[in-house]
Amino acid sequence: MTDIAYSADQDRIAWVRLASVFLPLATPISDAKVLTGRQKPMTEIAILFVEIETRDGQRGLGFSYSKRAGGPGQFAHAREIAPVLLDENPSDIQKLWTKLCWAGASVGRSGLATQAIGAFDVALWDLKARRANLSLARLLGAQRDSVRCYNTSGGFLHTPLEQLLVNTDRSREKGIGGIKLKVGQPDCALDLERVARVRHHLGDSFPLMVDANQQWDRPTAQRMCRRFEEFNLIWIEEPLDCYDAEGHAALAAAFDTPIATGEMLTSIAEHQEFIRLRGADFLMPDAPRVGGITPFLKVAALAEQAGVMLAPHFAMELHVHLAATYPTEPWVEHFEWLEPLFNERLETRDGRMQVPTRPGLGLSLSERVPDWTAQEAEFGRRA
Repeated sequence: MTDIAYSADQDRIAWVRLASVFLPLATPISDAKVLTGRQKPMTEIAILFVEIETRDGQRGLGFSYSKRAGGPGQFAHAREIAPVLLDENPSDIQKLWTKLCWAGASVGRSGLATQAIGAFDVALWDLKARRANLSLARLLGAQRDSVRCYNTSGGFLHTPLEQLLVNTDRSREKGIGGIKLKVGQPDCALDLERVARVRHHLGDSFPLMVDANQQWDRPTAQRMCRRFEEFNLIWIEEPLDCYDAEGHAALAAAFDTPIATGEMLTSIAEHQEFIRLRGADFLMPDAPRVGGITPFLKVAALAEQAGVMLAPHFAMELHVHLAATYPTEPWVEHFEWLEPLFNERLETRDGRMQVPTRPGLGLSLSERVPDWTAQEAEFGRRA
């Protein structure tokens, strides 16, 4: 036992590999940002994969992502800062996060730069959990073996109403415990019609959420939140611009329906401002966007102290582990979009997502990933 402990303490990072991968989506995706002319339909997701290997042959896999734009930028930044990890102890994760941050500090401590760091950070935590032969959730201290989950991918605005009802049935058949609909169309009457039809279809008590993707101004948000009160929603998500903490706080104070936001924030400080102002009943941090697991845990600690509920955004393959550690029952977002990247699948039943028990994240890359890889870079030498 002493020899193993000594070996782990003396181990060092020997090899780092980066891959910029563009995952095509089967159907172009539209939310309110498309219908209001701010963005084009989404046709692919850019993934930044990081693989780390130590002298002793221990390995970790991490990833970050971007939608519509930013993938090449994340890869370029990661390629510049990756060499600072070589010959470092992989267990010193906080130290390495800081080192990566300062390696590119002139471009800031949030946004694209932080998202690039997130892929390294996730890989280091995955390595640490694998070395301990524990799932990531167990390593961090799991509170539960499964987490409430809701589906978003079936509720986008490009989906016709009748198909929307079919999608809700399919989600329930898969054991998913909630449904989220996209709203925020230029014609608010269409939003109300779709939500009313789905609420009637699901029944009064089945968990239902809506997401406006930042498309309302304050007067419109006030009116829509008031109209949505009758539908017994779990939350209304991003009714305002993602940085409008005061506006979100006013809505949270005015209405019974909880307000959810946070997915677009890319630093601890940004989350802290929403927590301070009570701008979110449900905080929705995204570990890859905020810089990885290390800063995510700090955001979660602030939210817990303030009594804020948690619902991490996207990347269920990672967030199911992190949500499992939060003391108050959280929600995890079910998106099957990333499934082609991995050999493993998450299990859902009875409205909940089961936390994987395999070591680390419990993920391995599928054989299709090389076909979608646009750029690669390696540093150091494999053991």
